Amino acid sequence: MPTDPGGRQGDGRDDPCASRFGSGTIPPVMATPSNPLGMLFRAPAARLRWVALLLLVVGALAGLFVDPSVWNRIRGPLPEFPTKAFRLGLDLQGGSHLVYEADMQSVPEADRREQLNGLREVIERRVNAFGVSEPLVQTAIVGDKYRLIVDLAGILDVNEAIRQIGETPLLEFKEVSTEPARPLTAEEKKQLADSDAEAKKKAQDALKRVREPGADFAALAKELSDDPGSKDNGGDLDWFTAGTTVPEFETAVAALKVDEISKTPVATAFGYHIIKKTGEREAAGPELELSDGTTATSTVPEYRASHILFKKLAETDIVPPEQWKNSGLTGAHLRRANVLFDQQTGVVQIGLQFNDEGTKLFGEITKRNVGKPVAIFLDGVLLSDPVVQQEILVGEAVITGRYTIPEAKQMVRNLNAGALPVPITLVNQQTVGASLGAESLAKSLMAGLLGFAVVALFMFVIYRFLGVVATVALVVYAALTLAVFKMIGVTLTLAGIAGFILSLGMAVDANILIFERMKEELRSGKAIRDAMDEGFRRAWLSIRDSNASSLITCAILAWLGTSLVKGFAVTLAIGILVSMFTAIIVTRTFLRALAGRWMEKHLWIFGVAKRS
Repeated sequence: MPTDPGGRQGDGRDDPCASRFGSGTIPPVMATPSNPLGMLFRAPAARLRWVALLLLVVGALAGLFVDPSVWNRIRGPLPEFPTKAFRLGLDLQGGSHLVYEADMQSVPEADRREQLNGLREVIERRVNAFGVSEPLVQTAIVGDKYRLIVDLAGILDVNEAIRQIGETPLLEFKEVSTEPARPLTAEEKKQLADSDAEAKKKAQDALKRVREPGADFAALAKELSDDPGSKDNGGDLDWFTAGTTVPEFETAVAALKVDEISKTPVATAFGYHIIKKTGEREAAGPELELSDGTTATSTVPEYRASHILFKKLAETDIVPPEQWKNSGLTGAHLRRANVLFDQQTGVVQIGLQFNDEGTKLFGEITKRNVGKPVAIFLDGVLLSDPVVQQEILVGEAVITGRYTIPEAKQMVRNLNAGALPVPITLVNQQTVGASLGAESLAKSLMAGLLGFAVVALFMFVIYRFLGVVATVALVVYAALTLAVFKMIGVTLTLAGIAGFILSLGMAVDANILIFERMKEELRSGKAIRDAMDEGFRRAWLSIRDSNASSLITCAILAWLGTSLVKGFAVTLAIGILVSMFTAIIVTRTFLRALAGRWMEKHLWIFGVAKRS
């Protein structure tokens, strides 16, 4: 069995993996060629010093990778260290925060989550096409609200950000609707009845004013009427013949004498009318064929009247009839779009090619609508409604309109970037200024430096020499952790920096466990190297279990949390993993490399007053 430099046989007690599980015992780590970790910590002090120096060099290189500015200023003829910026979040860099709500009314309940994810992918492609640096697009479902959260770091013009997102077109193909309007709900029926009663009451009150002696009907019509086409003319409807107005109105006018006012408000589908008949005459009607084969011109009565209208709600005001209905074919089925030119007229057109599912849908739509129009809507605006001449099976369509070449190219670019599968509405917008982000970053860095200084002071006061070693290891830890953040592209936010600062304390916590065990062993009379080995061995299980539970918590937060919580969880998890390396490998190597017999006479440097 190998012997360590202190003369003690290597029984593997110092190995961090030595532990008990149930009734069985995990064999101690032996210093064999197949176990380099055991050989490392049983190596001669000279070799350990080289390993410690290597760890310091690695830490220094990591520090240069984190911030090479000082080296690059003083390097002289030496090569320049490559620079790479940290990826900063919206709260540190500044930018625009937009919240959109998706309209899922026409989407079946079972498909809404899938549509929301598709919407996120489309907007991500759209924003990436604009060259926005590191956009963050997330989905959120709260009750029946389906929302998209878009963070655009570096874009401070929120109107420009909204324009970039909003320009993504919503392409829809619709058929003529033959479906009747849905029945009114009880609440809507009450709304209809209330509107009728209110209009009738207004008409009755107005009729009293009209019938007052000396009342000016035209002036009251200008003041009270809801008919925009006649109120400015004092309610005058000019001459009209029978059959040109609704029957209720025509019957009431015919029954009145010239200059007579209706005794009660006249109800029609439009509301309640106060009518004043102002003229009546005979007018030429249609040609009539007589029994002898000749023709004669008939006469029809022609009336002139003024009215004061008090509108009421109609069923179509509450549930308007739909001219078009969704066909199921949208921009989500688009394979690609391109700019075309009409071969005869040279007019700019936009050609559409559908994917396999879209081709099948387009064929079905054209088959059932031969001889009928199919409308093409873009962002809710009707572009064209061509009549289908025959079934189209090739999966291609053309949008015609008054486009310039740049407009057509922009439209094609937007369509190819991804048409929105469902409409979206902007519900919230925020802008974080660059100066505010810089201030937050400066305060975060100051908090980190202050926290590091306080921890280092605490370790030095309580653990003396061990505290100095732990502080050096903590510097290596900070450099390695920040280098990992920069290398793998972790987006640093205020919450993420908080996770990193918290991990500093957790890194020191592992050292405290080890050092306390070492001090106990020193007080019991063990040699320096034996106390070190035993301290690491006894502390390992606590370090392993506490960090494992913390990593599980980080995994849950990263899985279920929002973007801010995920940033905190990721930085904390990386910090925990690196802290385990620095506590078990770096700190241990430094202590082993510096250990010597001179320490036996100066136990006060470990914070140990005397042996028991």
